[in-house]
Amino acid sequence: MKKQILIAKNIANEGPGLIEEILNKVNVPYSFLDVHDETHFPPIEKLHALIVMGGPDSANDTTKKMLRELAYIREVISAGIPYLGICLGLQTLVKANGGKVIKSPLKETGVRDPQGNFFTATITKEGKDDPLFQGITPSFKVFHLHGEMVELTPSMKLLAIGNHCRNQIVKIGSNAYGMQCHLELTQDLFEFWLDEDCDLQKIPRNSLRKDFEEIYNEYSYTGKRIFENFLKITFNQKL
Repeated sequence: MKKQILIAKNIANEGPGLIEEILNKVNVPYSFLDVHDETHFPPIEKLHALIVMGGPDSANDTTKKMLRELAYIREVISAGIPYLGICLGLQTLVKANGGKVIKSPLKETGVRDPQGNFFTATITKEGKDDPLFQGITPSFKVFHLHGEMVELTPSMKLLAIGNHCRNQIVKIGSNAYGMQCHLELTQDLFEFWLDEDCDLQKIPRNSLRKDFEEIYNEYSYTGKRIFENFLKITFNQKL
């Protein structure tokens, strides 16, 4: 049975960006699934890994879509299949495994906080030796677009913290990761979000563009390296 990486999309405009660039670079087969479709998730035996993207839903929703998604994530994690969740993908990971999703005290949007400081993620002591961060600086700039955050169970590991929303990058078991921040944005995807997202439209477009251009070289290096590291974890360093 030929396996592939499944990219689950919770909304059409939250594409994989840099993740897809890395998958194409290393020639790893992948496919997309619109989670809103009534079609079933593929059998987990067909997966190398599951990547779940962001979206406007809440992991606390009781819709058929969300309940089906949470159940599939639990099945994937129980089977020990590698997992990477972005934004809502983190929240569904934590919710599916006994943690909580609550309202964030700060609705983090864009690249700067209300005080004008860049949003950052700082690797914790527990995260320093994790293979996900191989070749990554101890603190790095990130992009945000969320109004909820996660509360962890004692068995979940906190790998990186934010300067406002603390639980930024989380690990469950040996190979399931979730990040509250977005590290997948290409410049084209960023421009598309500026046109589509109502929260980003509350920030002056020229300011957002200037800030994103300022951090982009560092930002894209960090994102690509983390996604490459995740693939090495997925394939036991064989890439």
